[in-house]
Amino acid sequence: MGSEKNRLFHQSWRKDSYFISTDPALIPIKKLNEAFASEQVYWTEALPEDILRETIENSLSFGLYRLDESKSEAARNISPGSPDLELVGFARCITDYTTFIYLTDVYVDASCQGKGLGAWMIGCVQEVIDSMPYLRRSLLFTGDWKRSVPFYEKLMGMSVMECKRGEDGKSGVGVAIMQKKGPQFPSSLN
Repeated sequence: MGSEKNRLFHQSWRKDSYFISTDPALIPIKKLNEAFASEQVYWTEALPEDILRETIENSLSFGLYRLDESKSEAARNISPGSPDLELVGFARCITDYTTFIYLTDVYVDASCQGKGLGAWMIGCVQEVIDSMPYLRRSLLFTGDWKRSVPFYEKLMGMSVMECKRGEDGKSGVGVAIMQKKGPQFPSSLN
C-alpha cells in the first residue's frame, strides 16, 4: 500500500455522538448491503457480500457511525464488528489516490437526516480531496437536480459540465462524458 493511499485510509473525524472513518475494516458489509437494497438508496442495488467487500477494499470509503453514548469514551470500542458503532451513512470514492476521484454511493439513513450529518460527511470527503496535491479532477453523477445538484455545488464547489455534440457528430462543445450501462445498472435509473 502506497504512502498516499495509506494516509487516506486512516483518517477519522468526530462530531458529538457521530464518527466518520475511512478505515474499510470498520464497515459492516451486511448492514451496508441492507441499505443498498432499500428504497432510500434508489440508485444502486445490493451486491453479493464478497463482491461488496472487494468493492469497499478497492475504494476510499467514508463510514458515518453513531456512537454508543451510554459508554464512556475510554470504554467505547471502535473496532471492526463493534456494537458501539452503528453505520448510519456512507460515501465511496473510486480513486487512484493521486490524480482522480469519483464520488458515489452517498447516503445518510433516514433516521439521521436533517441533522447536518450529510453535509459534515461530504465536508470530510472534500477535506480529503483538497489534500490531494496532484488531483486533476473530482467527479460525481446525480439525477437529483432539486436537492443534490445545489448540495454538491455548495459543499464541494462542483459544477454541472455542459456538453453538446456538434451536428456533424465529429465535434462538440465541452468535455464529453460517456457511459455504457453494465448488466447491474439499476433499473430505477433507466
